[in-house]
Amino acid sequence: VRSGPVRSLELLRLSDLATGCVVVLGLDALLWTLAGFLLVQSECASSSSLLAWLWTFRVLSWVLLHSVVQVVSPVKECPALKRWVATLCLVTPVYESLKAMVPLSQAHNAAVPDPGKVILAALASCLACLLWEWVFTGDGRARGDATARALLMRAMRYSAPDYLHLGAAFLFLTLTAVCETYMPYYIGKVVDILSHKYEYSTFMWAIVCMGLFSLGSSLFGGLRGGMFMCSLCRMNKRVRHMLFQSLMKQDISFFEENKPGSLSSRLISDTDKMGRSVAMNLNVLLRSVVKTVGMLWFMLGLSWQLTGLTCLEMPLLALLQNSYNSYSQLQDSQAETKELASEIIFTMKTVRSFNAEENEWRRYQGSLEKTRQIRHRKGIYSATHLLLRRMVTLGLKVLMLLQGRQLIASNLLSMGNLLSFILYQKDMVTNMRQLVYIYGDMLNTVTASVKVFQLLDRKPKMKEVGHLAPPNLEGKINFCNVSFFYPSRPDILALKGVTFEVHAGKMTALVGPSGGGKSSCVNLLERFYEASEGEVLLDGEPIHQYQHQYLHRKMAMVSQDPVLFSGSVRHNIEYGQPGCSMDMVEDAARRANAHNFICKLEQGYATDVGECGGQLSAGEKQCIAIARALVCQPLILILDEATSSMDINTQHAVQDVLAGKEGQTVLVVAHRLQTVEKADHIIFLQDGEVVEQGTHQQLMESRGQYHRLREEPKSCPRMSETKL
Repeated sequence: VRSGPVRSLELLRLSDLATGCVVVLGLDALLWTLAGFLLVQSECASSSSLLAWLWTFRVLSWVLLHSVVQVVSPVKECPALKRWVATLCLVTPVYESLKAMVPLSQAHNAAVPDPGKVILAALASCLACLLWEWVFTGDGRARGDATARALLMRAMRYSAPDYLHLGAAFLFLTLTAVCETYMPYYIGKVVDILSHKYEYSTFMWAIVCMGLFSLGSSLFGGLRGGMFMCSLCRMNKRVRHMLFQSLMKQDISFFEENKPGSLSSRLISDTDKMGRSVAMNLNVLLRSVVKTVGMLWFMLGLSWQLTGLTCLEMPLLALLQNSYNSYSQLQDSQAETKELASEIIFTMKTVRSFNAEENEWRRYQGSLEKTRQIRHRKGIYSATHLLLRRMVTLGLKVLMLLQGRQLIASNLLSMGNLLSFILYQKDMVTNMRQLVYIYGDMLNTVTASVKVFQLLDRKPKMKEVGHLAPPNLEGKINFCNVSFFYPSRPDILALKGVTFEVHAGKMTALVGPSGGGKSSCVNLLERFYEASEGEVLLDGEPIHQYQHQYLHRKMAMVSQDPVLFSGSVRHNIEYGQPGCSMDMVEDAARRANAHNFICKLEQGYATDVGECGGQLSAGEKQCIAIARALVCQPLILILDEATSSMDINTQHAVQDVLAGKEGQTVLVVAHRLQTVEKADHIIFLQDGEVVEQGTHQQLMESRGQYHRLREEPKSCPRMSETKL
């Protein structure tokens, strides 16, 4: 709610604006009267002298009225009034100059138009300024529409690289509009020739002009559409590429907070809407604007009286449409009915257990009855609205025909000109409707791109990646007083001052109950998240100082539920080392004990694994995932329950890899003690803290948590790979 002082200030500004408008209109009327008196006393009669006199008179009027406005209302408070004064003073000489450049019927050389044209010029200037303030400035619209316009301008800037295509499209658009505008004019000429004295040469010239303009309209229209579609495709590709790059740079927490379907919709649907708002809608908008201006120009040349009647139709129809739209409540009622039905069906067990079927049936029947009543009222209102629309349209057409008959009787208009005017009027009403619809649709579609802009502007919360890429890496990992919480649960610490070392070239195992922090350590090591406190070091350097590509060439991870991609087995294995040879793929598969079962598949390494590896068992997917990691020849290998789904024989077959006997630094997260017994170093995590660490023998001798887990498994929670 606006406060009293703010409301008073707004009322004061409106009062200043109204006062300025009244004073300007009064003075302008006096100036026109004085101009008519002076012109009668003068002797200038040529067209050029009259036009020069009109320009001089209106420029001087502009200077005078501008000075008056400065006295009546300060410039900073009412800039719209200054723009309106300029438009009011210059619209008449501009119109007369343009009319003199193109020969139109009923053209005359009057330096002072009749009172009807003066009033029409004042109305036209008011409508033009209102449209300008509404569309292009923030004075005449709410903040939400101003934001939508800002979004529209930003979306248009993304099409700047296609300026050549868009320039050609705008040129063809203008030529198309010009050709279409001249068609009714020459149709009227043909009618006048046939209804009066027939002249073969004049008739053939009119027919040739009609044919040329028709051919030009079709040719330029096709070229215009092709150029706009080309620009649309290029812009969509550019924006989608930029958005995909931005998504690839985001941190893992971002993908946990946003659903994949939502991001895919932004990448495909919303970017397409952005393109349509710029290319397709702008195409229709500019075409309608150019055609409307051209047709209004011709219509004013034919008859300003009929043009005034035509300009009354759109405001009346817009008023009726707004009142009709504000009445409709059908969508809300349908949404309530749908939600009620979904709720009842979803909770059918509860409904049946309480014997509430009859009550729910009555509730649903009541909702349907409410929707029926709204539909009934809406139908009546729709019929009334349609009747009023047709009455307004028909009434104005009858008035137009009566006025046209009077003009024909007064020899101010010919039959052909009246036919041309009717054709122009029909097309102009259609174009005006398109203008109103397309402008609103542009704002709506560009508003849907807010999420796209947010994703493009979003900066990852991770620390900036460094540039370290040493030729030799030892592979020693240190967690130094690391504390960490997940962004979705900032009030719960997953790690609390964790400190331990993973020795280079050795096998280190992380064990402990579920929720102890094992997977959190792996996530930090892979740089899926950033530590809240402390640092994770690799060879003594903070891990974020290394290049992203370098770090993940030296480090590979296999999880308990590995993700395979749709495609062949070979594609999934060489995903870790794109472009590697088939020999490297087979060697990695043998070391992961996957070669034998792959050869038994129908097409061997060319077998399609299905969506997410659905054609393979869980153990087979883990073997392929280990092969995918080994083909990279990583220095650091992270195995997060990587063998949980394998049988005993397969586990023994890959034991050499798990034990780090190939000189790799291996970090194993496991709950099977048979796996961790051979580890060089075991770290026991519980509640986000390091409880104890050492070799298997040392931990058994200390008889701590690890010993109890080994000897009394039933008394401890089952260890698993649950993520915090």
